[in-house]
Amino acid sequence: MSNLSVAIRARLSLAFTLDVAFVAPPGVTILFGASGSGKTTVLRSVAGLLRPAAGSISVGDRVLFDATSRRDVPTRERRIGYVFQHLALFPHLTVEENLAFGLRTDFPEVRPDSLRDVATSFRIDHLLDRKPGSLSGGERQRTALARSLVAGPEVLLLDEPLSALDLPAQSRIIDDLRKWNAARQIPILYVTHSHREVFALGDRVVALEGGRVIATGTPYEVLEMPEHPTLAQLAGFENVLSATVIARKAEAGTMQCRLAGTDAELEVPLARGAAGSDVQIAVRAGDILLATEPPRGLSARNILRGQLSSLTRDGATMIALVDAGTRFVVHLTPSAADSLHLTLGQHVWLVIKTYSCRSAA
Repeated sequence: MSNLSVAIRARLSLAFTLDVAFVAPPGVTILFGASGSGKTTVLRSVAGLLRPAAGSISVGDRVLFDATSRRDVPTRERRIGYVFQHLALFPHLTVEENLAFGLRTDFPEVRPDSLRDVATSFRIDHLLDRKPGSLSGGERQRTALARSLVAGPEVLLLDEPLSALDLPAQSRIIDDLRKWNAARQIPILYVTHSHREVFALGDRVVALEGGRVIATGTPYEVLEMPEHPTLAQLAGFENVLSATVIARKAEAGTMQCRLAGTDAELEVPLARGAAGSDVQIAVRAGDILLATEPPRGLSARNILRGQLSSLTRDGATMIALVDAGTRFVVHLTPSAADSLHLTLGQHVWLVIKTYSCRSAA
């Protein structure tokens, strides 16, 4: 078992420079961030498809790239599997022939019978005589994964491989990939925009913004306790609010914060930030309750009065915008909206539990 170590700098344009350093141990490391944050550029650098201006890339003791010594191992010799977002299967070849293409390596120890092994692991052994055009989206994805793994890579790179699949198909492939790597324990770099995939598959997360690493840690540490507004929004927190700490209550494990530009206050879990310091508070829209009269007898510590400024439907979700000195996004079901008889301009009350709030200085 070897770690993948990446410390590189690449100038792609006058407006964008990638400058990252991280270690990916065996298991799944998620590269997470908005479009244009540098995730795919990291994969291309590790694969040898892009040459960084500075830095180094290594797998254990094996150096793949080092700018100082001018070492740059060719892509075909790096022992890296790569699954692109658009799969790149050969349409004129059968599944078996696509997998066999992955066996064309410079490493004599690769066994031809590994084709059957990996096909069985990813449940495509009954499809070997079929061509990609006759397969479902999930079957094509399984074929692309199997082809990248058939030669026994030391690192696997996955660039949003499941984005085109529905949730059940994604879940089945994620389970099979986890089982496959449990026995082999290689580093996997997995690019995704989906925080659901982060929690389903990731052992750790490297979050990128503007070509820089802005957070690393477990999925919970990075996405449930986001320290950057952009990261909070990507992690599914629709409300990211600026506030000032006005009191810390260490004995209660909480602190009181005043929302910027308002008299409204929120009690949030104790976090970094002295009294008087600025913080960002993140709250998911689905964690806010909405009432049409002043709530009483609740354990929730935060009750804010506001005015309903918008109510729209998005599929099975009603999205309410409430002006409580600052704008709040609230999600509720259509039946709940109907039973409350909501009308624009109506006064409403927001109920927010303390531990539904996340804060970062």
